[in-house]
Parts: sequence; structure tokens; C-alpha cells
Amino acid sequence: MKVVLLEEVSNLGKTGDTVEVAPGYGRNFLLPRKLATAATPSAVKEAEALKQAEIRRQARTEAEVVELARKLGGISVKIKAKIGAEGKLYGSITSSHIARELKQQGYDLDKRKIEISEPIRQVGNFPVTIHLSKDLAPQITIVVSEG
Repeated sequence: MKVVLLEEVSNLGKTGDTVEVAPGYGRNFLLPRKLATAATPSAVKEAEALKQAEIRRQARTEAEVVELARKLGGISVKIKAKIGAEGKLYGSITSSHIARELKQQGYDLDKRKIEISEPIRQVGNFPVTIHLSKDLAPQITIVVSEG
């Protein structure tokens, strides 16, 4: 049975792909869950149009990510924290703190994209990597001071 995928299905294909599946799998799983539709000529043509739109959207998104990586490359983020004895912080600086400071500077990033190599628990400068995409990971500097 040939079907056109309406959503990405693991181990089968991406949105818009025309694939051959077992009749039972298509009839009992894919079609009722609206993951696929029968591969009629009109459905195949519509799926191709959706694929082209997705390609254009991804290209536009990729250009935005490259521009963001260029802007982020090498910036410093200053964070003030309470300091105890021997210059150690009460607690540590987390990706949430960094994301909040970046948002104040105009960069709206998800805290899960921020990778801190080791916990920041003292005053100083620390490199932090931000994973924007599979290929782009600019590095910023976190400057922790008493405050």
C-alpha cells in the first residue's frame, strides 16, 4: 500500500514522503492516526508542494541562525552574584541565569541550548558554548562579579 506521510514517522520517512507500507500498518495505524493519507495523484502533488514550502522555510530559518551565531560570537555576559568566603559563590551560575541575562541583551535563547563545561561557582571569566544548530555553536564569555 502506498501512502503519503503527513507527519514524520520514525523508521519510515519525513513529512511529504511517499512510501510503501504493509496494508495492515497503513490501514490500522497510519491512516486512523492521521499520520498518512492514501497516495492518490492529488495527495502526491500536495505533498510535493508541502515539501517545497518546508525546504524554503528551513533555508530562511538557517539564514536566521547563521546571523544569530555571527552576533553572538565573542560577546560577554556580565552576571553579578553574592559571594561568600574565599571568593566562592552562594550556589552556582546555571544556564537559566545565562539565558535570562542574554534575554535582557536582546537574545531570546532556550536555556537547553547553553552548555556550561563545568559548574560556575566562583568569580571570574568562563567560556560557554551555545548550540544553535548541528553545525553552529558560538562561544560567549560569562563574566561573574560580586554584586
